Amino acid sequence: MFSIKSIFKKKAEAPQQEKSIEFLKKKFSKDQQKRLRAQDRKQRLKEYIAKAGFEISVKKLKRTFFNTAVAINLTVSAFLIHYFSVTYGITWGTIVASMIVLWALVFVILIIALWFMFYIAVDMKIFRRKVDIEEVLPDFLQLTASNINAGMTIDRALWYAVRPRFGVLAKEIEDIAKETISGADLKAALERFASRYNSPILKRSISMINEGVEAGGEIGDLLNRIALDIQEQKTMLKEMSANVTTYVIFIVFATVFAAPFLFALSGVLIEVVGSLSSSLGGTLNAATTAGLPISFSGSGVTQPDFKAFAIVSLALTSLFSAMMVSTIKKGNIQSGIKYIPIFIGISLTLYFVAQSLAGQLVHLFF
Repeated sequence: MFSIKSIFKKKAEAPQQEKSIEFLKKKFSKDQQKRLRAQDRKQRLKEYIAKAGFEISVKKLKRTFFNTAVAINLTVSAFLIHYFSVTYGITWGTIVASMIVLWALVFVILIIALWFMFYIAVDMKIFRRKVDIEEVLPDFLQLTASNINAGMTIDRALWYAVRPRFGVLAKEIEDIAKETISGADLKAALERFASRYNSPILKRSISMINEGVEAGGEIGDLLNRIALDIQEQKTMLKEMSANVTTYVIFIVFATVFAAPFLFALSGVLIEVVGSLSSSLGGTLNAATTAGLPISFSGSGVTQPDFKAFAIVSLALTSLFSAMMVSTIKKGNIQSGIKYIPIFIGISLTLYFVAQSLAGQLVHLFF
C-alpha cells in the first residue's frame, strides 16, 4: 500500500523530472543546431571549392593546413631554441615560455593565413573560369542555335554543341546534360549552372533562354540574338577601355616611374644634408650664436628609416595603382592581380637603380 508520505514525495519529484527532461531537450536542440550549422558551413565550403573546379575533400584540406602549420611551427621552434640558447645563453624556462606563446599565437595566425590564401586562390580560379565561360559563350550559343534550326530539341542541341575548345563551359554543359538525362528539369539545371558564377552576362542569357522555352518561341533566333548582344557588349567595353588609356598611362607613369626617382632624390638630399651638417657643424653653430637663424641641431630623418619608408610607400602605391588600372580597363579588381608583382618589381628596381646612381654622383662631388 502507498502511504500519504510517498504520494507527496512523488508529486514533489515530478516537477524536477519535468525540468530535467526540459533541460535535456534544450541541450539536445542546441547540440543539433550546432551540428546543422557545422554541416551547413562544410556544405557551403564544398560548393565554393567546386565552383573553382577543384576536387578536394574538406576534411583532407583541413588536415593539410593543420599539418602545414605544425611543420612550420616546429621548424621555427627548433631554430629559435638553437639560436637563443647558443647566442644569448637564455635559460630553458624562457625558451619554454617563448614556445608556449609561439604555439598559442603563431599557430592560430598560420592557420588563418593559410585559409586566407586558399580563399584568394579559389576566388581567383572562380573568376578565371567565369571569364573563360563569357569568352566562348557567344560561339556556343550560335552553335546551339544552328542545332535547334536543324530540328533538335533544346537539351539535345546544348549537348551536341559541346566542343573541347569551349573548356569550362563544355564541362558545365556536360553536367547539365547528365542531370537532364537522369530526369532533372532543364530549367532548374540551367539556373543552378548560372548561380555558380557571379556573371551578369551568363545569368541574363540563361534567364532569357528559360523564358523563351516557356513562351514556346523561336529558340534558335533567340540564341542568335543573345550571342550578338554579348559580342556587341564586349566591343563596347573595349571601346570604353581604349578611351581611358590616357588615364592609365598617367597613373602608371606617376606610380611606377616617377615616384621611384623622386624617392631616390629625396634620399640623396637627406644624405647631402647630413654630410653638410656634420662637416659644417662648428661653423653653423657659431653663426647661430651670432644671431643668424641657421641651425642643424636635433635629430632628423635617418637614411635607413627613409629607405624603409620609401620601399613600403612604393609597394603600397604600386598595389593600389594596379587595382585602379584594372578597374579602369576591365571593370574589376581581379583582372589586375597579375599586374601587382610587375608594378612592385619595376618600381622597386627603378628606386634602387636611381638611388645607386644618385649616390655615386654625391660621392663624386662631395
